[in-house]
Amino acid sequence: MQLDQIRVAIIAADGFEESELTEPMRAMKEGGGKADVSLKSGEIQAMKHHDKSSRVKVDKTLAQVSPGDYDAVMLPGGALNADTLRVEPKLQQFLRSFDQDDKPMAIICHAPWELISAGLVRGRKFAAYHTIHDDIQNAGGIYMDREVVVDRNWVTSRQPSDLPAFNHEMLKLFAHAAAPAR
Repeated sequence: MQLDQIRVAIIAADGFEESELTEPMRAMKEGGGKADVSLKSGEIQAMKHHDKSSRVKVDKTLAQVSPGDYDAVMLPGGALNADTLRVEPKLQQFLRSFDQDDKPMAIICHAPWELISAGLVRGRKFAAYHTIHDDIQNAGGIYMDREVVVDRNWVTSRQPSDLPAFNHEMLKLFAHAAAPAR
């Protein structure tokens, strides 16, 4: 799917699940999109479940960007990553702005925690890692144990094994977003 230079903010912190960032980023770039990794300067530590793996270079920090700079957002999972990000007021505002503008968002694994903390889940349908289904339900969301769930401007999935379906639906959702003239 052609993304026609759509700009995607991938927001991650130390402890993100490696494949849940690297595989969607590769799919977006192959489709013509441009993806920035944002949180802190330097590099962030990837994990393969419980074990440290590679490090990923951060292009921009969250402090350097605004929602208007991007056409879509992607939130990779990883329990440590999502737990760190969920308490960041700048991220909460960033996500609220994206959702208010109906911009596309791709969320996988533990990343719905970030949406819960931003107050965005009431009435929304989600796929997520099975250990956070109570959190989603307690926040008013609808947990669905499915490979991928699309709910308006969001696409969600459970875990790394769902990445082929997640990437497919993410690219479809992002391709429908009209990139603003630059």
